[in-house]
Amino acid sequence: METRYFISSLSMDAKEISRAIRGHWMVESYHWHLDVTFREDENQTLEKQAAFNRNIIKKLALNVLKIINVTKKNLCIARKRFAIGTNPEKHLANILSL
Repeated sequence: METRYFISSLSMDAKEISRAIRGHWMVESYHWHLDVTFREDENQTLEKQAAFNRNIIKKLALNVLKIINVTKKNLCIARKRFAIGTNPEKHLANILSL
């Protein structure tokens, strides 16, 4: 059993607070995947529209990588990206059928 304490001025019950915390960590997990898989923190694009477009493309690619099955084994996102990148023709039909 684990106990955690949070300070807040919100008047919510435990279920609402736990839902908000899980929602926050789901977003953090998503950003962690973007940073680790696509090295988003290293991006130095200065043009605002180009940075916005890159961000959309990376999020689309991440969502595709999360739902696609490249092999019969359950691969991590980085290995799925590598497998598709080394032989894109093999996986193109599977990606386009999503």
